[in-house]
Amino acid sequence: MTTFIGAATSRIDGVAKVTGAAKYSAEYNVPGLAYGSIVTSTIAKGHVTRIDSSAARRVSGVYDVLTHDHRPSMASTDKAYKDEVAPTTGSPYRPLYDNEIKFSGQPIALVVAETSEIARYAASLVEVEYKPEPHVTDIHQERKSAIPVETPSSPFDAHFTPPKMRGNPDEALEQAQVLHVGEYFVPIEHHNPMELFAATVLYDQGGKLIVYDKTQGVQNVQRYVCSVLEMKPEDVRVISPFVGGAFGVGLRPQFEVVLASLAARALSRPVRVVLTRPQMYALGYRPAAIQKVSIGANRDGSLNAITHSAITATSQYEQYFRQETGWSGLLYKSANAGYEHRLAQLDLPTSCDMRSPSAPTAIFSLESAMDELAIELKMDPIALRLRCYSDRDQNNNLPFSSKALRECYQKGAEAFGWSKRNPQPRSMRDGGDLVGWGMATGIWEALQVPITVRIVLNANGTAEIACATSDIGTGTYTIIAQVGADTLGLPLENVKVRLGDSTLPQSPVEGGSWIATSVSNGVVTTSRAISDQLLLLAKTMPGSPLARLGPNDVVLANRRLQSKADATRSVSISDVMRSGGMNQIVQEKTTNPSEDTSRAHNTHSAVFAEVKVDEQLGVIRVTRVVSAVAVGRVLNKKTAHSQIMGSVVWGIGMALQEETVIDHKLGRIMNANIAEYHVPVNADIHDINVIFVDEVDNSNPLGVKGLGEIGIVGVAPAIANAVYHATGKRVRNLPITLDKVIA
Repeated sequence: MTTFIGAATSRIDGVAKVTGAAKYSAEYNVPGLAYGSIVTSTIAKGHVTRIDSSAARRVSGVYDVLTHDHRPSMASTDKAYKDEVAPTTGSPYRPLYDNEIKFSGQPIALVVAETSEIARYAASLVEVEYKPEPHVTDIHQERKSAIPVETPSSPFDAHFTPPKMRGNPDEALEQAQVLHVGEYFVPIEHHNPMELFAATVLYDQGGKLIVYDKTQGVQNVQRYVCSVLEMKPEDVRVISPFVGGAFGVGLRPQFEVVLASLAARALSRPVRVVLTRPQMYALGYRPAAIQKVSIGANRDGSLNAITHSAITATSQYEQYFRQETGWSGLLYKSANAGYEHRLAQLDLPTSCDMRSPSAPTAIFSLESAMDELAIELKMDPIALRLRCYSDRDQNNNLPFSSKALRECYQKGAEAFGWSKRNPQPRSMRDGGDLVGWGMATGIWEALQVPITVRIVLNANGTAEIACATSDIGTGTYTIIAQVGADTLGLPLENVKVRLGDSTLPQSPVEGGSWIATSVSNGVVTTSRAISDQLLLLAKTMPGSPLARLGPNDVVLANRRLQSKADATRSVSISDVMRSGGMNQIVQEKTTNPSEDTSRAHNTHSAVFAEVKVDEQLGVIRVTRVVSAVAVGRVLNKKTAHSQIMGSVVWGIGMALQEETVIDHKLGRIMNANIAEYHVPVNADIHDINVIFVDEVDNSNPLGVKGLGEIGIVGVAPAIANAVYHATGKRVRNLPITLDKVIA
């Protein structure tokens, strides 16, 4: 019997993507399509006092100019909308709602014309006058006035509040034999997916909208559009079958979909709005973070106390935060621990989720501090981590459902050659380069969420699996087909997958590494319902070999329904359906994961990095990375490898290059493009070795834990620790640029 689950299978949507057959949100062309170009604010705070669009309106081909006082009606509140990834307070920014300026680059007008070129030119003619107000965009300036995170209003938000204090950390720190205290900084970082955010909105004469939007959650966008524009769910359909990267910025509805929908309603015609690269810098970002980590230890490496405090950036109109401080309680044993998280409210857009939200930021601080402690103790960094290894989630006093982190350390170190490391800084060389080896631990959550899957099984031996979830480039189409082929007993090519349509069965947004786990187990649930129905039909067949078997006694394999105990006792799926007079069997089932509160669910990794630093110029190259990850059962080794490898590349960028630069006098981002916002290119990337560590987890039927996020966690501190080992220079502020190394 062929097994597709776990196989290194090429993407079933790959041909469509490389040939251009796969359509993205800005590629749906219809007759009469109009194009919108956005006018954005040039101040960071204040009010618009006057918008003169007369010159733009005189341009031939311009249909209209929408502003806060010239647009279709909008709801006065969006309380009807429940954001799946909402912060504690506030609500998403609504474009053109009023004349208040909340951040530089905010949309304040939309010019709609018959071509995109005309729209862009006319937008440049719109004149705007402001009444500016004093603004603040510097997190360091606001650190003293930062506010504590508020008491959560829902269990979802409670997940992100700092854990409760354990013991008496202040007293334990004072009594520690060895004390490390360090402050670390991670700047604002932006997502920069390849595909620009865009929405194409079709309008019919009955007022209904079909919305093609770049998003990680079509039903989430549908709810928001209905709330903001006061429309009924049956009147708004959102479609997004392919997404060219999003990495978290597509979890929340963004303003292009509201602007395009407003224009479509205003003109009663289809409208497309595509953001420019600079405009995408107003969508959200990984928040800047100032963190302080204090660790008190004994000389043998055991920990007496650890405290972690963080100040992170958010907007003035929302309080966005994630779990920045409590990861140490999941990794290192300490009887005393304290956590604090405060928010600096800035005149910027709301910060948002960015791959593994909070973990790369927090783990950079924690794992840098652990490396500094290892140096003070004259211990090997791995030995220190094993000395204070925790088999329990100390924050909640729970055992882990599985934790193969020890094996990650072992296999990663062996593959990297860690035993050959000379611990003395500046002791390893390659010609004119200083060589440094560093390592760090990674951790992320292993979550599963409710999801609904529909399967249509045809008598000709084909099947269609449908769910509203998105594929944001991770390979979701392929793993669904693999699981479906195995559980339905069909060839992979006989399984069709439909995703990214709000009319399909319910799905949450794709994020948090929970969709692969959730949807694959959802396929298992619905496939079992198909099998049960087939068995009922098979029992009615004359002389059926399955007449006395129950649902747990049979399995679908090789296009047949057969006994688990004796494969010779079987009937073909086609014969069963023909006997029952059925051309199709349709099952739609919701999978609600069990509320397993007796265990902690996490993925783990050990990251090893080699850097070579030009001793005279300070130029840093990451020449080798080994990432050993424990993520439960791997559904597709090929796409999984790509996910981890891509995450490592992003971690290299986080460590050495990525930084959003703001002119605080203007309150404006100065490098809002991918020429000056530096990310790794091919020449920056060398050898990356991904190791999947075997791990059995029974949290769900397939034993899957999800792996989209874990790959980036721990990469930046591993590189920072390697830079210290190479140079003897500890850099606590990211990115690690050559000026910081040679200073």
